[in-house]
Amino acid sequence: MVVRDSTSRALDRYLMSHEEHVIAVRRHPAVLLAPVAEVVGGLILAGVIGSMGFPYIWWLWLILVGRLLWRVIVWSIEFFVVTDQRVMLLSGVLNRRVAMMPLGKVDDILLQRSLAGRTLGYGEFVVESAGQDQALRNVNFMPYPEQLYLEVSSMIFGAEDLSPD
Repeated sequence: MVVRDSTSRALDRYLMSHEEHVIAVRRHPAVLLAPVAEVVGGLILAGVIGSMGFPYIWWLWLILVGRLLWRVIVWSIEFFVVTDQRVMLLSGVLNRRVAMMPLGKVDDILLQRSLAGRTLGYGEFVVESAGQDQALRNVNFMPYPEQLYLEVSSMIFGAEDLSPD
């Protein structure tokens, strides 16, 4: 009996019967830095304003905490998936969105890394296709960007033997 974790089961519902997922990753947790900074900044501000006699400011801070919790939920169910036949980005909590591109339609894939991305360990993939505007073009906050880039590139363009004869 094969035991599959909940992540695999969640992804399997979007796969065709003859397709297997090869790569499935969440976005880098750095995507949560801005909401965390807002909560910490809001805590400091609420502490200062609350000490001046405005206790209702804490309700506003709780809204920031709720927004952070929502962003964590969104992050936890969003996946970049590469199968043996296509590339997908699964996103959305209440309304699920599946952006997809067949591997055969991918002409080029570009890895971009900002200074913050190089420091924290994430990058952005730009997937190019010979068609019109695609639903899956820019995928930011990708973890392990160099390794993931090499793995995705080898799946899309095939692994070539680069060893000398």
